[in-house]
Amino acid sequence: MRVFLQALGCRLNEAELERWSRDCRKQGFVLADSAEHADLVVINTCAVTGESVRKSRQLIRRAQRGNPQAKLVVSGCYASLETEAIAAELGVDLVVANPDKDRLIDIAARRLDLPVMPETATEPGENALLARGRHRAFVKVQDGCRYRCAFCIVTKARGDERSQPIAAVVDEVNRAHAAGAQEVVLAGVHLGGYGSDIGCDLKTLVEQVLAQTAVPRVRLGSLEPWELADGFWSLFDNPRLMPHLHLPLQSGADSVLRRMSRRCHSADFRELVQQARQAVPGFGITTDIIVGFPGETDEEWQQTVAFARAMPFSHIHIFAYSPRAGTKAASMPNQLSRSVKRARSRQLHTLAQAGRRQILSRAVGQTFEVLIEGRNGDDTHWSGYTPNFLRIEIASDTTSDLDNRIIRVRATALSADGERLLARPV
Repeated sequence: MRVFLQALGCRLNEAELERWSRDCRKQGFVLADSAEHADLVVINTCAVTGESVRKSRQLIRRAQRGNPQAKLVVSGCYASLETEAIAAELGVDLVVANPDKDRLIDIAARRLDLPVMPETATEPGENALLARGRHRAFVKVQDGCRYRCAFCIVTKARGDERSQPIAAVVDEVNRAHAAGAQEVVLAGVHLGGYGSDIGCDLKTLVEQVLAQTAVPRVRLGSLEPWELADGFWSLFDNPRLMPHLHLPLQSGADSVLRRMSRRCHSADFRELVQQARQAVPGFGITTDIIVGFPGETDEEWQQTVAFARAMPFSHIHIFAYSPRAGTKAASMPNQLSRSVKRARSRQLHTLAQAGRRQILSRAVGQTFEVLIEGRNGDDTHWSGYTPNFLRIEIASDTTSDLDNRIIRVRATALSADGERLLARPV
């Protein structure tokens, strides 16, 4: 039984693919490298924006056209929000809603009457993580969110907060490491709310992962800029916890943040970034910014521009706002035109590039431990990421196979396009 797994959207969707990969092996299934060569196709959909919904539907239709004989299972946020429409209109074989997705492979095997091999028939030690060529594993530690940001449909799709027990997270990290992953990313919808339902918190989880595993590198996924436990920054005293956080800002104007129902002011966010950079010099901060939220005035937009320029960020993920049915923001007055959103997106993109180059320039001359994730397109350099999540390329002047190794390098210059560091092994 050949299974192809595909995800669209967030790191949590990627983490769920990791779990499904492991569950496939337990069932005796083999992972296919494309939908065309699969007997079963599983698509983990996204609904964070209207464009995400369009791409999710496009993936489903493409899988049906490319391999009409394969069974098709759909899950994720889009599937959870429009279960009946997907089943009726798109004609998939099975829709598994978010509350049941941790058991997706078992459910699919039972409901679709898939042939299951006994566990003793599978090759011991085979693991989908390496078969998929992954250097890092995404470990889902939490799902759901108690908050309702005005633009977000995901909290409705994911439901109430649910945390994985620490022991289960530790076991999954150890399995990923044993399979060859050099880095794990702890992911969740509301990662900062980890443990609210089981009498725990994120700081305790990270401490136990670091204490009970030996994986060389641990990262945190997207983290809302509130509810960090006392002493959170002391976690980064351990060099195995990578000094990088993705903190979604969304807007640099407090008036827009209020309309978004965000729980963080710009001054709070600025203080958080300062704390991070005081804890670890060069601490990497990436963020999300929504462009053209309903009612965003020129003055409010300039506040966002000024805030982003003052930070700066090593990367800004730019979202041009699009109304999402079922959210509070979709019915707000003063929806902005596409031309205004496009112009502001271009301005922010230029600013983001300048900020990234500023941070990269500061890193020239420094040494880093880099996880090598493969060669670049022309095989002249190895590439990977620094602990603070800067893209780096290392001159390939050695015949050694460096793939999936952590090596020490010195950054020597910026690439010609100013988007990456160039380095040599120390």
